[in-house]
Amino acid sequence: MNNLLSMAWKEMRHDFRDVKTLVFLLAFPILLMLILGFALTNAFSSNATIEDVKVLVHNTSTGQLSKAYTAFAEEAGKTGIVFEDVKTGMDGREEVEQNRYTDYLEISDGGIHLYGSSRSTIESNIVQGMMSSFADRYNAAAAVAKQDPAKVATLLATSGQEGYIQDSSINAERQPGAIDYYAIAMTVMIGLWGAMSGGSLIRYEIVRGTSARLAAAPVRKSEIFIGKVLGSVVINMLCVLVIVLFSKYVFKAYWGSHLLPVFIVLLTEVVMSISLGLAISYMMKGEPSGGIVMIIVQLASFLGGAYFPLGNDSGGFLGSVSSLSPIRWANQALTGIIYNHSMSSAWTAMTLNIGLAVLFLAVAAVMMQRKEGI
Repeated sequence: MNNLLSMAWKEMRHDFRDVKTLVFLLAFPILLMLILGFALTNAFSSNATIEDVKVLVHNTSTGQLSKAYTAFAEEAGKTGIVFEDVKTGMDGREEVEQNRYTDYLEISDGGIHLYGSSRSTIESNIVQGMMSSFADRYNAAAAVAKQDPAKVATLLATSGQEGYIQDSSINAERQPGAIDYYAIAMTVMIGLWGAMSGGSLIRYEIVRGTSARLAAAPVRKSEIFIGKVLGSVVINMLCVLVIVLFSKYVFKAYWGSHLLPVFIVLLTEVVMSISLGLAISYMMKGEPSGGIVMIIVQLASFLGGAYFPLGNDSGGFLGSVSSLSPIRWANQALTGIIYNHSMSSAWTAMTLNIGLAVLFLAVAAVMMQRKEGI
């Protein structure tokens, strides 16, 4: 155990002395977080401004339907939706096609027909929702009229007071902004950069000529192996911790109230990353592996949404490939923990990370045992 801890401490001291690398690992994600977070603020805004919605109406209805529509149009006008009667010579569909009106509405005793605009989908959907609500309530009133006509006026009046659209949101104030998103994305990306650290664990000893001395020392290979991995995990987790705390208290990024599972997910990612780099290093048989590791890390970062968000509904080839990125697993896991208080994605990410770490470490350990040195 003493040899193992000494090896881990030696690895940590070596990394602490490499000031340039440490500064790069910390400064680059912070700078990128700052640039992307402020440059793409509007891309993460959930606010949409909708001007007055104009609906052209051809109303030929009579009786109770005409009265109900008049009351409905008056109530809807208070919300910024303007219903204008079609004038002589106007073609309602043509007016919508020319984008002069959002929708064209035809009301007759035989039913209601709505022609929407593909150019103003949000506004058109609002009108469609209101008209559906109006039609449902009128149909209900018509059914009541067959049983007790005296209650129809009361029913329609009550419906108008309640409104035709009920709006609700789930924790809307906790939607991630640009800084929140890139705080998670950059932290996860730094965790994956542990693969570069893992790739240099053995290569560094070979370049310095100390691998033979380690092999001849009265230390078991397993202690060297575990000690190096442990030291690298500690250093990389410290970098991740600095990024999290810096983004939380300096950039005011939201990390939620469940930091412990957040750090556990990041820890499993760091262990997997270092294991990946170590396995690649052994498979390269002592040759430089930094280029290969860098390509893998950058591809995983790109596909995992480190530089720009990829929607959860991304389909096709891109969606299939992006689901293989460890960064995407971790991003989804952390987002679920922070914003949904859910551990389902976190368990998936941790299981995948631990499983891959065991696989990569097993490959590296087997190849290490087959070598005369380390």
